[in-house]
Amino acid sequence: MVQVITGTLIGYVLTFFLLPLVIKFASDNNLYDVPDERKRHNHGVSSLGGVAIFSGLIMSLLLVSDFNKMHLDFQYFIAAFFIIFSVGVVDDIFVLKAWKKFLGQFLVAAMLTLKAGVLITSLHGFLGIYELSFGASVSISFFTILLLINSFNLIDGVDGLAGSLGFISCLLLGVFFLMNNVFTYAILAFSMCGALLGFLMYNFPPAKIFMGDSGSTLIGLITAILAIKFVESGPIQSSLANQSTPVIAFGILLIPLMDVLRVFALRIYKKQSPLIPDRNHLHHLLQNKGLSHAEVTITLLLSQFLFAGITFILQDININIILGIQFVGYFTLVYVVNKYIPVRKKMHIVPAEITSTSLQGTTKVYQIYPAAEKVSVGEDS
Repeated sequence: MVQVITGTLIGYVLTFFLLPLVIKFASDNNLYDVPDERKRHNHGVSSLGGVAIFSGLIMSLLLVSDFNKMHLDFQYFIAAFFIIFSVGVVDDIFVLKAWKKFLGQFLVAAMLTLKAGVLITSLHGFLGIYELSFGASVSISFFTILLLINSFNLIDGVDGLAGSLGFISCLLLGVFFLMNNVFTYAILAFSMCGALLGFLMYNFPPAKIFMGDSGSTLIGLITAILAIKFVESGPIQSSLANQSTPVIAFGILLIPLMDVLRVFALRIYKKQSPLIPDRNHLHHLLQNKGLSHAEVTITLLLSQFLFAGITFILQDININIILGIQFVGYFTLVYVVNKYIPVRKKMHIVPAEITSTSLQGTTKVYQIYPAAEKVSVGEDS
């Protein structure tokens, strides 16, 4: 327990105090995330927050963990963290092609499934399937790791959202491992919680820094490891129905997982590449209704709590029925957002130097009074 608390504090403190240095370094070297038609910030914000998250996490693990008593596969976890972070930070600075990023993710997934033994060996009755063959186990685990890495990467479009969802996911899974005395994964989960909490101090709206791919893919990777180990926890868990672990893990991660699955399905239905970016994510739908970044983050965070709570309450019923309820609940949420949330008309404060003349022919801007800080110009689309 002392190790878990210490790891959380180290992750938080180190990340919190590193971030101002990262922000200053980015400012001095003009390392900013450039606004475009899909991004709503109108001024340069660094995307190197993942550097501080990674540093806080790794230092916490190195200082707190007893590697003599930990599972041998933990060395592969550390290696995987370095790979996914390195690919992400290079992409944040230089912008890599999609296939190069996927190659790094592929290598990480292969390492974890084939060397570290991060495998789902049973579906616990989902679609009537229980024990899996080795080939099926590797394939499903491989897909799960890639899916979670990309789900957190793609949902990182609103200030505070990916960090908050990652924090809650690691917290809930970490509490489970702590209750069952699985300290190896409890330390991993809570060290990440500490690092994310430190990051959120600077990322919650209005964001002073973004986590970038180096942070979001790292969150996805760690939640993938924790979720798979949770699914495989039947022999050690004491408070859950053995067959419920897959749907509880899915419920804890439902918002990012269902978001990426829904968006990919929409793009394929429209005969587009699933990797082409658009504004169909759930956080985009909420933004299009006029919700602020803080409102979007809080709405989806509360939804995640709701889905996790409902799943936990229903854990004793058939796994297929629970999964059906989760799907219905998610698509009901999307339907309500699309059909019943009214669009807010927003008027934004703009800097004094911006006039309607300078934007003639594109849009009309009414100057109300000089803005005290940098804010959005025009309505969110």
